[in-house]
Order: sequence, then C-alpha cells, then structure tokens
Amino acid sequence: MKPPPLEPSFYRRNTVSAARALLGTLLCCESEDGPAAGIIVETEAYLSRNDPACHASRGPTRRNAPMFGPPGRAYVYFIYGSHFCFNVVTASPGVGEAVLIRALEPVEGLELMRRRRRRTRAAELTSGPGKLCQALGIDGRFNEHDLRRPPLWIAAGRKIAPAAVVSTPRIGISRAVDRELRFYLKDNRYVSR
Repeated sequence: MKPPPLEPSFYRRNTVSAARALLGTLLCCESEDGPAAGIIVETEAYLSRNDPACHASRGPTRRNAPMFGPPGRAYVYFIYGSHFCFNVVTASPGVGEAVLIRALEPVEGLELMRRRRRRTRAAELTSGPGKLCQALGIDGRFNEHDLRRPPLWIAAGRKIAPAAVVSTPRIGISRAVDRELRFYLKDNRYVSR
C-alpha cells in the first residue's frame, strides 16, 4: 500500500519551517526496478533574500526556474558533473526558495538501493544528497515533478519532537556559511558527515 502524499498546504510555508517539518517525512520513489523510500533525517534551507548560497538569490534563470514555484515541486540539479541533488520547492510562487534533502534513513527497497549504490552497509546508502538520489533513482527527469503524485512523492512519516532536531550551519557551501539553516535528527546514523 502506498502512503498518501502530503497535502499541498504543507509546502506553502516559511522555508526554514518547511526544512524542520520535512524531518521525519517519508520520501518515496517508484521505478521499473521497484519501490524505494526513506525517512528524511537531514535538510538544508535555501532562501531567496540575503542568501548568496541559494541558486535563486540573483533571480530566475533557466536552471533555477523550478525554485520559483509552485511549492510542492521538485528542484533537481546536476552538480560537480557527477551527481544529482533533490530539493523541495517551498514558500509562495515567485519567491525562489527550496529545501535540500541531505540524508534519508532507508526503510523500503534496501536491496535495490544497495545495487544502485554498489554498497552493502545501510549507513552508506543515503547519507548525502548525491547518495540518496542514486539510491532512490532520482535524476533530472524529476525536475519540476509535482511531489503530490507518484512516481516521486513525500508522505507523512514519524512525529519528531522539537528536542530531537539539531540546527547547524550548512555544509558543502562557500558562501553564507555561518547561517544555521541545516537541520538533522540528533544521533541518527544516516545523517551525512
């Protein structure tokens, strides 16, 4: 049985709030090879104003157009010539903000993820944005996909207590490095390192 997608109203909120709220939700992806899913355990918020690390900080381009809405869509981009990154578009249409999904706790399709990643240890399958895209089969075909419908969607998952959420500066960026816009579940072994 497929868990139902989150309601559209979930994504129409402040991006920092969305980054926290996405923790504990279930990211699901179906393919010809089978289903794969994981609990979101790490996110980063990217804001349109005063955030030079955000792809949309200088306005719309062909690459970042999905970030400008509507909310609840995927923004998938290719980076370093080697892997994809998956983001959830948030805020109001025209704003240009998104939440990068940095890590998942695998819950379905473990053998499929192992084949795709060529790894056996569960902690190595989805502990980073490129890893989770490879493990779930997320690539550029999903750019602008409506996350309220298969084959790629987000469903309700675990209830997360506020005390279980840690906030730190984002990682892997060279601008706006001091802003605490990275959120993850404390003591979760699937968080990226």
